[in-house]
Amino acid sequence: MSDEDMDVMMSSACDASQLLKALSHEGRLMILCHLVTGEKSVTELEELLSARQAAVSQQLARLRLEGLVTPRREGKAIYYSLTDDRPKRILEVIYDMFCSVDGGPKKAALKSDA
Repeated sequence: MSDEDMDVMMSSACDASQLLKALSHEGRLMILCHLVTGEKSVTELEELLSARQAAVSQQLARLRLEGLVTPRREGKAIYYSLTDDRPKRILEVIYDMFCSVDGGPKKAALKSDA
């Protein structure tokens, strides 16, 4: 592998690491899960998450900083949507591994005990 290829690989690893760090907080992960279904206002996200506005706004700020969500202002309301399909693609894998009826570590553990 050339030095140039190694530099590209290292840069890609750093980008992937930043994305995974942004996803590693349960509040941010839940926000992204809700945004997969479409644009939501901050108020809608507060209600869906049963969380205070300050907490939701803090997590949205981090997701915005990482380039995962895009804000849109309409009057006094701010709406958020996914910037691209990266979070959706990762969340589909996470859902299959942890949330789907057929999969998940709990289900797999139960199958292996039988």
